[in-house]
Amino acid sequence: MSEIHCVECDALVGLPADVMQGEIVACGDCGAELEVVALEPLTVDLAPREMEDWGE
Repeated sequence: MSEIHCVECDALVGLPADVMQGEIVACGDCGAELEVVALEPLTVDLAPREMEDWGE
């Protein structure tokens, strides 16, 4: 298991050993959704928010 720091609140977030690029993980402290953007080195960023399309 790997750990990274949340980019929102700096808390440690555990990641599974088989984490994949593009995977979304949630911070247990602040609830921010983090996207794994690179594996070497392990890097995360805030996940993009999905916009509602309201049937348009």
